[in-house]
Amino acid sequence: MHFQYGSITNPFAETSTGTVVLTLQHASFWRFGDNFFFVDLMEDGVGDGFNDKDAYGEWYSNLSLRKLGGRDLGFGPFADFGIFAGVAFGADANVLQWLPGARIAWNLPGFVFLNTDFMMAVDGTDGLDGGSPPERDSRFGIDINGLFPFDLGSQSFSITGHAEYFVATTDELGNDVPASILAQPQLRWDIGAENGLFVGIEYQYWSNKLGTEVSESVVQALGVWQF
Repeated sequence: MHFQYGSITNPFAETSTGTVVLTLQHASFWRFGDNFFFVDLMEDGVGDGFNDKDAYGEWYSNLSLRKLGGRDLGFGPFADFGIFAGVAFGADANVLQWLPGARIAWNLPGFVFLNTDFMMAVDGTDGLDGGSPPERDSRFGIDINGLFPFDLGSQSFSITGHAEYFVATTDELGNDVPASILAQPQLRWDIGAENGLFVGIEYQYWSNKLGTEVSESVVQALGVWQF
């Protein structure tokens, strides 16, 4: 469970407002791979139709080729390879995307995990006819995600998060949707029982946020309860 607070940008009004984000996040392994999902609940206290008790979530199920084949496929810096299926949804915006892709899992010193994911973002809505934003053409994206723990003296810290890039595309009205970058690294300090309670910060950089030409750069206070 994550708690975050920071001045989040509404790219349509080009304003920034103090926003609370509560995140339920889950990661687990299964016989042939792993699952990951999160759901963000957002409230900014401003009745402008943006982040007004909104919800956004993503789910990914990855199939490990190492586990599927029953043999070690790793060599050099490569730990494993996988194929995955993902879905992303936004409640207020009525957005739905399918995210099929392939994964490289890296074997690098110090990292608990480090993945590079290659995917297609496929619009799953009916666009304007279905009450959603204009339907977008499919576009390619790449996401790097990982966890790197370290100690300073007797204190335990970690850097975790992800950074993604999606190429430009067009929508059903013929409008250009610019390429975007979203990076959300977190610095965490383990303050309780090991791997239980963390405080820290999350830095969010988002270029061309939500298909606009507005970019965001914000530091958010972070609290994490892991159970």
